[in-house]
Amino acid sequence: MKRMTREAFLFLLAIPILLWSLLPIYHIFLFSISSKDSAFSGALWPDKPTFRNFETIALQHHFYLHHFWIQIWNSLWIAVAAGVITLAVAACAAFAISRLKVKGGRTVMNLALFTYFIPAAFLAIPMYKAMGMYGLLNSRWSLVLAMVTLAAPYAIWVLKQASDKLPFELDEAARIDGATPLQIFRLVYIPLMTPSLVAIGTYALLLAWNEYLYAFLLLSNDREITLGVALGNFLSADDSPWELLMTTGLIYALPPAAIYYAFRRYMVAGLTSGAVKA
Repeated sequence: MKRMTREAFLFLLAIPILLWSLLPIYHIFLFSISSKDSAFSGALWPDKPTFRNFETIALQHHFYLHHFWIQIWNSLWIAVAAGVITLAVAACAAFAISRLKVKGGRTVMNLALFTYFIPAAFLAIPMYKAMGMYGLLNSRWSLVLAMVTLAAPYAIWVLKQASDKLPFELDEAARIDGATPLQIFRLVYIPLMTPSLVAIGTYALLLAWNEYLYAFLLLSNDREITLGVALGNFLSADDSPWELLMTTGLIYALPPAAIYYAFRRYMVAGLTSGAVKA
């Protein structure tokens, strides 16, 4: 009875928390299927639901949506590029520090983590100056490099901790068979680290996808900015089309949700890798 009471209490507590979490998502969806006149009616469901907002966005029939498909492609391109580069840098660094035991590797990792003592917002202006010096402003590569800079220290630390849990006997057996460090990395390390690599790659990808401040500073051309920055343009008008803003925001939120759903199994495995001691 005591256990049932505790479970019932937790269940009742979870209901308002769940509703509170889903309420903003519901309002976004409500705006997306409402006309401009009925968007602020306060009704829990529009009298005449419509998908006209989605049609307007798909056909780019609004002034702020003239480059919608280009901007969502920019977001995707930047996120994937940042995820892939972060994954490559972090995997190589973690392998060198954890498996090859390079001299000074731990010091480098600790110094990299030390950068998180400085808020990312404080680094925005220095990053802007640095990109300007190298002629990378208003280029998608500027945002990719900025996101790699922010994501790499954490990615290296996570992969290094996961790499430490792998049995060193596997490396020794590979060396006895004549494998080079590169072959160990490619044939032993990468397959065993797949869950952690997918988790870190997804983290870096979503970090770049959701970034606004650096994207706003480093990109200015309408054909180069990400969709996240383009959403801010809706608020510059006196009579903002909130129904289109919410519909675009809903579309913008779908890819991260799909990515997490597709890799959820690897995400869980990556977070729990090394739980069983060899």
